[in-house]
Amino acid sequence: MAWLKNLRRRMFGGTPVYDGTGGGRRALAWMPGNPGAVAALALAQDELRAKSRDLVRRNAWAAAGIEAFVSNAIGTGIKPQSMVQDQTNREAIHSLWWDWCAQADAAGLTDFYGLQALATRAMLEGGEALIRLRYRRSEDGLPVALQIQVLEAEHLPTTMNRDLPGGNVIRAGIEFDRLGRRVAYHLYRSHPNDGLLAPMSSSAGSGMDTVRVDASEVIHMFRPLRPGQIRGEPWLTRALVKLNELDQYDDAELVRKKTAAMFAGFITRVAPEDNLMGESAADANGVALAGMEPGTLQILEPGEDIKFSAPADVGSSYAEFMRQQFRAVAAAMGITYEMLTGDLTQVNYSSIRAGLLEFRRRCEAMQHGVIVHQLCRPIWRAWMDQAVLEGLLDLPGYRKDRRTYQAAKWIPQGWSWVDPQKEFNAMKLAIRAGLMSRSEVISGNGYDAEDVDREIAADNARADALGLVFDSDARHEQAANAVSAQPSDVQNDALNDSQNDAQTEEQQTPESGASSPNNQDPQP
Repeated sequence: MAWLKNLRRRMFGGTPVYDGTGGGRRALAWMPGNPGAVAALALAQDELRAKSRDLVRRNAWAAAGIEAFVSNAIGTGIKPQSMVQDQTNREAIHSLWWDWCAQADAAGLTDFYGLQALATRAMLEGGEALIRLRYRRSEDGLPVALQIQVLEAEHLPTTMNRDLPGGNVIRAGIEFDRLGRRVAYHLYRSHPNDGLLAPMSSSAGSGMDTVRVDASEVIHMFRPLRPGQIRGEPWLTRALVKLNELDQYDDAELVRKKTAAMFAGFITRVAPEDNLMGESAADANGVALAGMEPGTLQILEPGEDIKFSAPADVGSSYAEFMRQQFRAVAAAMGITYEMLTGDLTQVNYSSIRAGLLEFRRRCEAMQHGVIVHQLCRPIWRAWMDQAVLEGLLDLPGYRKDRRTYQAAKWIPQGWSWVDPQKEFNAMKLAIRAGLMSRSEVISGNGYDAEDVDREIAADNARADALGLVFDSDARHEQAANAVSAQPSDVQNDALNDSQNDAQTEEQQTPESGASSPNNQDPQP
């Protein structure tokens, strides 16, 4: 192979083209593998998920990071706004949707927007979440015979890989057809790590049998990071080792300080057989206790000395070291350092606003690219199909114009700003300049523009009926301006009339004196 090395040296020189491809001392131990998107998680996914869940259970910072992302991405819920043009149909859709949301949970623990938070939390912690569409019977008394069940990723076995006789294949528990489309999911009936404690388990069954569920009834929610990826990666993957080591280091510092604080002082003496300073007589077991009370003045015996404990501090670099490590953890989790730790001592308005803007860009990408696309839209379509099938919604030509009726705009909860006055003044200027609409501003705050307009109209009508006047109502301000402007107009009109009358009298006086005989001078 010497000729190959010589050829490479002549073509590319003695040094590598890229630093990362060198075989020198610094890169000698760097021998990475290059698995594909499926193979990378095939063997490591279960261990990553177990460590991620362990950290979320017992590590305050890991739990705070997950909760911070869920509260910002979901909040009170990502809500739909139907784009149907007919107002009657649109209001009927919204009314039925709100009724169904309260009973959407198959477990009966929360509403649809609580399920959004639950599924997102399961995805962040375990890398993925499974959502089953459970169709019910009409006699169950639901607004729409459909409910949602959220399952953890452990229900989908990662070790199930086989080829089926019809040409389909199962990879990591997911069944694909020959075109690579998902056709079914093979799910455990109960959580494999719950055993007989799971409500769906029984003493007769093994608890590890799987059931084939059609892909149209399962939503597989995860963040795809590589083309061809079929399973999700836990959110804490890149921060697992650092968070675990950082937790152990901080705990070791705490134990060290606690142990050092237990030693108040040390007594030295020449004769070891004598009693210690303040030592009482020995009890039946030969144990003698020594101690001091507040204000004690103790006379030392010859040869005795006392030295008080002065435990070493953690050092001035402890806080900065922890801060730097937390910054790395926050970067790995995709949140800000302040969200992870709650430390706001080194921020000002500009810095925290810049950090929030960057985080919100990431959060919006997750909202629209994963949560809305993978979770909200499929449930909205399945819900509307079921409502039309039951005759709860009368939508003419639904089968032909299904996409038109199912079009919806999903509105996340609005962001709160550090200085809302500046932000709303900027929005007002943008609206007046024609750069954005009121509907866009209202949607950005997490509300439906039509609902807001109806509420404003209802508030104004109620205030007018009760004779209430608020300075926030621009109608009264405009009326007051018109009334205040009216007297000046009247005065101007009166002044103009008086001036016109005076000019008329001046013009008429000479002419009348020349023509009237009564005004002639008497003759001598």
